[in-house]
Amino acid sequence: MPLVNDTTAPRIALVGATGVVGTTLIQLIEERGFRYRAIDLVASARSAGREVSVEGRDHRVHDLDGFDFSRTDVAFFSAGGSVSTTWVPKAVAQGALVIDNTSAFRMDPATPLVVPQVNAHELEQRPASGIIANPNCSTIPLVRLLRAVEDRWGIRQAVVSTYQAASGAGYSGIDELREGVRTVLEDPDSPGVSKTFSPSLAFDVIPSIDRRLDDGFTFEEQKMLQESRKILGLPHLDITATCVRVPVVNSHSEAAWIECDAPVDRDELVRALAALDEVTVHDREELGAFPTPRTAGDPNRVHVGRIRVTRTNPRAFWLWAVADNVRIGAALNALQIAEALVERGVL
Repeated sequence: MPLVNDTTAPRIALVGATGVVGTTLIQLIEERGFRYRAIDLVASARSAGREVSVEGRDHRVHDLDGFDFSRTDVAFFSAGGSVSTTWVPKAVAQGALVIDNTSAFRMDPATPLVVPQVNAHELEQRPASGIIANPNCSTIPLVRLLRAVEDRWGIRQAVVSTYQAASGAGYSGIDELREGVRTVLEDPDSPGVSKTFSPSLAFDVIPSIDRRLDDGFTFEEQKMLQESRKILGLPHLDITATCVRVPVVNSHSEAAWIECDAPVDRDELVRALAALDEVTVHDREELGAFPTPRTAGDPNRVHVGRIRVTRTNPRAFWLWAVADNVRIGAALNALQIAEALVERGVL
């Protein structure tokens, strides 16, 4: 059982405990047997007082306003960027080490941005900022694949299109997609439901995620460039992206074109990707096979298919990747950071 009396086990707090990432984090703590000696569930005032079960024990959700982090060893923040901007410094000042799942601190030079399968060396000591940032949900699966490519062939550039699920906007996104689908099915001329997404996501795709920047790109697309450079330690890496919201409940997909410094042999590439931790290559045995958000399988793995070296440029190849954005893209990566910190004696 994860709850233990061992005084070396960390005391944890989950901020945003009633959101889609927070509830998934609770599931993963139970599934993976992450040992802790105390757990506090924290959320906004509208969720405070609710009872949430962890390991069959009911826990009352605390109001973030006024919560005391001095009794917390590690705090997971999954309540949005504005909440993290306000409350993470307060939690750190009270002694907690924060694993933050928002973009608030990702590009802070004093804050490591970590994907344990890629740059776990960043977790050898407590960061100066007291914060470890969790990357964007589309960046995480991409860099897990790019690390092996860079090590073997070097990367000149990458062009990525993402197909991002409604769950990327939390429970409100999931609920709106489902409601919108029902509305449009009942009345095909209906504009659908459009509160979280604009226009309505039902039976449509939206090629714009997050705020639009002055150059026409979106913040989501900029994050993929900046975060990939920082995680991989490649400050001049050339990545450009188009991020698209699609009418899928959960799991993001990506189509990536990657040009390398040297010619790529497909068989060797397939072997290199298949050898990565927690990666499944679907077209290793059947050329052209691919995963989809509904059929990929194990949600704790990155799923890859349609690996093809381009005929006109042997240094370049395409691949298709699918990953559960709530698990791999958020909660699982955060928990694996905490597991690595415990393993290294930092927590």
